[in-house]
Amino acid sequence: MSLKATPPAWLLRPFESRTHLKLVLESLQQRESARNRARSTSRKANRDDEAHLQGKHKSPEVVYYSVAIGDRHQAHNRYIQIEPYDRNRVVVAPSITGGLGSYLNASWVLEKFGQKWWIATQAPLPQTAHTFLSLIRQPTVRPPRLGPLPFPTSRVRTVVQLTQNVESGRVKAHEYFPEKVGRTTLIEPDRSQGPVAPLKVTLLSRQYIETAHCFWSTVSVVPDSPHPITEQDLVIFHHLLYTSWPDHGVPEPEDRQTLLAFVDLVEKINRDRSLLSHVDPQSLDPDPPIVVGCSAGIGRTGSFITISSLLRSLSFLPPPVSPTPATYLEPSPFGPLPDGARGDLVAEEIDSLRDQRPGMVQRTEQVLLIYQALQDKYN
Repeated sequence: MSLKATPPAWLLRPFESRTHLKLVLESLQQRESARNRARSTSRKANRDDEAHLQGKHKSPEVVYYSVAIGDRHQAHNRYIQIEPYDRNRVVVAPSITGGLGSYLNASWVLEKFGQKWWIATQAPLPQTAHTFLSLIRQPTVRPPRLGPLPFPTSRVRTVVQLTQNVESGRVKAHEYFPEKVGRTTLIEPDRSQGPVAPLKVTLLSRQYIETAHCFWSTVSVVPDSPHPITEQDLVIFHHLLYTSWPDHGVPEPEDRQTLLAFVDLVEKINRDRSLLSHVDPQSLDPDPPIVVGCSAGIGRTGSFITISSLLRSLSFLPPPVSPTPATYLEPSPFGPLPDGARGDLVAEEIDSLRDQRPGMVQRTEQVLLIYQALQDKYN
């Protein structure tokens, strides 16, 4: 009979010392407040044409945390003042969307300790659903500055949704594929995209996974074209909706095991190339980036990535096939966390994610959830 592993000291410390936990929470909040100020200055400079052209009011912090591009596309942001940073926003290829491409409120995000790439995004709006699906249709998606992969196709195969479409009577995510198997929905492009073909989206299958509290849907996307559809036109992806994470809250204690099971399921499905029988599995990236979003793409989204990263670093999840060390990321203009919080991997992971997308892991209870979920793996 094997003995259970002992949690690392950094994971035990928040449960043993309220002083440490308070320091972590205060440090994270102070640094995010400083980022908020830099973003606000970035917006003001962006709207002041003369200052923008002359480079005034642009400290290193304002340049690093610039959200100028997102600020120019407020009609395509679900919430005000939640925009991706310019330096790591996801760019949808013009060859897919037509013209100069389309804006999407989405960010490339690298796990600090797990070393895997994600695409963190807001839930689609009616006017962004076409661009969102166009991202999935790209044959190759790569973070900024990374070279090519040795796989002909490295497109997104898995989309994780952490919000219900409607919560507390409010629409949190636009439906972009039909609810009934076999049905097809036509997604029109935004008028700003110009002459781009609509997309036909079909729900191929759907099942509920009780142990992971999720709906697993398989969806196909093809252009609505009068010409015959080729194998290159057909794109199939998996949509995984976790159902037990309420808005402005966290899963109940009895649901944390289903959340951990969901994390495992996401990893397994994303790596299973045999699920896409219409293409040669050997041509596919064995571990492509995963798209993950909630409503704004920050709170639940950041928490999910943090849990996944630290489970990976603790060997509860497999390492990425093509790891990217955290040294790839530029150091924060604000320097490292203070000494008391440094060495706490939860604090360091959250701080790193917030440097890559505003507001990641938005609430105190979400920070606590991360500690508790990781601790659960040792119980």
